[in-house]
Amino acid sequence: MYLKRPVAGLSFCLFYLASYFTNKYVLSVLKFTYPTLFQGWQTLVGGFLLHISWKLGWVEISYSSRSEVLTWLPASVFFVGIIYAGSRALSRLPIPVFLTVHNAAEVITCGFQKFVQKEHTSLLKICSVLFLLIAAGCLPLFDTEFDPDGYLWALIHFICVGVYKVIHKLWKTNSLSDLDQQYINYVFRMGINIVAAFTCFVVLLASASHPAGDLFSALDFPFLYFYRFHSSCCASGLLGFFLMLHTVKLKSITSSWQYAAWSFLAKVTTAGLSPFIFGMTANIPMICCLLLGGLGEALLVYTERMDT
Repeated sequence: MYLKRPVAGLSFCLFYLASYFTNKYVLSVLKFTYPTLFQGWQTLVGGFLLHISWKLGWVEISYSSRSEVLTWLPASVFFVGIIYAGSRALSRLPIPVFLTVHNAAEVITCGFQKFVQKEHTSLLKICSVLFLLIAAGCLPLFDTEFDPDGYLWALIHFICVGVYKVIHKLWKTNSLSDLDQQYINYVFRMGINIVAAFTCFVVLLASASHPAGDLFSALDFPFLYFYRFHSSCCASGLLGFFLMLHTVKLKSITSSWQYAAWSFLAKVTTAGLSPFIFGMTANIPMICCLLLGGLGEALLVYTERMDT
C-alpha cells in the first residue's frame, strides 16, 4: 500500500500534466476553437471507454435507480458548463492563469459550508480561500495580454466548478460512486450532442444550431487533414479518460488531504512547466498574483490535513 500510493499519485500528476498540455496545444497552438466539437469528442471517447471497461469488468458501475440518476442531473448540467467554458477559457488564457481562476472556485464551496450549512470554518481556511479569490480577482488588472473573452469564460468556468463541488458535497452520502457520477455526466453530455444534431437536421436550420455551426466552420480548419491534429485529438480523449480513472483511484486509496496534496503538486508542475512550452508574458504584479494563488492552495491543503 505504501508503494501503491506514490505510484498512483505520480501517475495522476503525469496524466494531469499531459492532458492539460495536449488540450492547450489543440486549442491554442493549432487554434481549434470549436469547443462544442472538441469536448463532444472527449466525452464520446471517455464515455465509450468507460462503458467498455465496465462491460469487461475492469471498473465497477452500479445499476443506479432512476431517482438517483435524476438527482444527479443538475450536477451533469454544470459538468457540461465546466468543460465547455473551460475549453473556451483555456484557448485564450495561459495555463497558470487558468488554473489560478479554477482554484478560486473553492471560495464558493467554503462560502456554502459556512453561510448555508453553518459549519465551523477555521481562520486559516478563510485566509486561504481569500488568497485564492484575491489572486484570481487581481489577475485581470495586471495581465499585460488581457483578454476579456478569456476571463469571461474563466469566470463562467469558476462558477460552474464551484456549484458542481457544492452539489458533489451535498450528494456525498448518495449511493452513486465517483465512477457512477462520471458515467452519468458522459451520457448526459453525449445526449445533448445527439439532441442538438437531431434538432438541426429536422428543422433544416444548420446555422441556427451551435454544434452544427461549429461543425460547418470546422470544415475550414487549416489543420483538419494533418496527422498532428488527428493524433492530438485522439491523445486528448485518451488522456482525459485515464486522468479520470487515476483521479478516482487516487481518491480511493488516499485520505482527502493526501489527494489534495497530489492535486496541488500536479497543478504546480503543470503551471510551472507550461510557460516553457507555450510561452507567457508576465510582469511582477502578475507573478505575485500567481504566487499568492499557489500559497492559498498550499494553505488549503494544510487546513485539509489539520481537519482530518
